[in-house]
Amino acid sequence: MKEKTLKGVVTVALAAVGSYFRQLALPVILLAIVMVLDYATGLASAWIRRSLSSRSGLIGIIKKLGYMVLVAVAAVVDWIIQISAEQAGISIALPSIFALLTTIWLTLNECISILENLHEIGVPVPPFLLAVIERLKKGTENSGGSAEKKDDGKKDGDDGDGG
Repeated sequence: MKEKTLKGVVTVALAAVGSYFRQLALPVILLAIVMVLDYATGLASAWIRRSLSSRSGLIGIIKKLGYMVLVAVAAVVDWIIQISAEQAGISIALPSIFALLTTIWLTLNECISILENLHEIGVPVPPFLLAVIERLKKGTENSGGSAEKKDDGKKDGDDGDGG
């Protein structure tokens, strides 16, 4: 009997979370996909450059997990704002705006890194995409989020896995 009750509670909890994050589900899935692609292309780039290391690979995995933690923190901020607004009698149409913006920003960052990795591997990346990469990097730098790491000189998006 306890097992059925536990399964029921877990099912209801997961359904509630899924319902709450319905706007966020597809962007988070897309982020997970591009994170895997970035990691794979980074590994390939590091292998080609002969700079592949297990320590760097582990750092890349930790960084990717950190991205998901960042999205979760943004979702908590959204939840706090939503609850506070409801208490004040204010209705918010898009309850997960910070989590959504964070997810989209991280996804774009990963896409830039994938294009850079592909370029380093020798895949012919169309010039217009290379121009977009440069514009996005400069836009990020100008908005305060530097595209270059200050401490170790690695590109943002360089997971330590070599790309």
